[in-house]
Amino acid sequence: MNKQQLTAALESIGMRPGRGLGQNFLLDANMLDYIVRLSDPKKGEEILEVGPGFGALTSRLLKSGAEVYAIEFDHRIAEYLRTHIDKENFHLTEADACRVNYRELLGNRPFRAIANLPYSISTIFIARMLELPNPPQAMFFMLQREMGERLSAVPGTKNYGALSVRTQLRYEVKLEKIVPPTVFFPPPEVDSAIVSFRRHDRYENDPELCRLLPGVVKTVFAQRRKQMGKVLRQNYGEAKAEAALKAVNLSPEIRPDRLTVDQFATLTRSLFEFQHNL
Repeated sequence: MNKQQLTAALESIGMRPGRGLGQNFLLDANMLDYIVRLSDPKKGEEILEVGPGFGALTSRLLKSGAEVYAIEFDHRIAEYLRTHIDKENFHLTEADACRVNYRELLGNRPFRAIANLPYSISTIFIARMLELPNPPQAMFFMLQREMGERLSAVPGTKNYGALSVRTQLRYEVKLEKIVPPTVFFPPPEVDSAIVSFRRHDRYENDPELCRLLPGVVKTVFAQRRKQMGKVLRQNYGEAKAEAALKAVNLSPEIRPDRLTVDQFATLTRSLFEFQHNL
């Protein structure tokens, strides 16, 4: 779909893209093809696509033979998709992607998520994916560059934070490509990035850790400029704080943005006094 076709589609439903909904439609065919090559959808596999827009990426995913489960919030676009995509492997849900019951929609079946993700929901939506009992096997998202840099950040950098740790607990995250505003209509005010999330198995057999670590990470990064020892003592008590830091062999003066994901895992187990479930 080129700009002229997109403009015609917008006019046909009496719509102007809404900044509040993060509606920046990806037009560049080369970029769309790159996302498909990178994600490599397979015939019969289940793909979750959030914010399909007018179907530029959707049509490519459907062509692969994948079962595409699309979530569209805007009722006008949803109606357009119903009338313009007639494929048995296309499954459309008109809803807020941050509120969908994914266990009901996808069950416990393996799936991947591929999307030009609406920027206004990216943080909340990715957090929802991380909280699922059956999170995606992999995710490939177009995101704001700043968000991509936060998610893929390493310890000791300014972008490394709670969301970085929570995401990397389950996924190997890589910023694959920086994308300029010119490939979208309307163009956003910032650069974007294509980011890959490939699930690893380091903590697959440790559901208690996956449940408890996000709370610990949120607590310490809420006061990221403070020394870890002080924050841990305030929230978990002196004895547990000292034991946890000793378990990780860290000084009480260290800041949270210096800890690796593995160190946060060890810290969490010590705070809540449980062992790795082998």
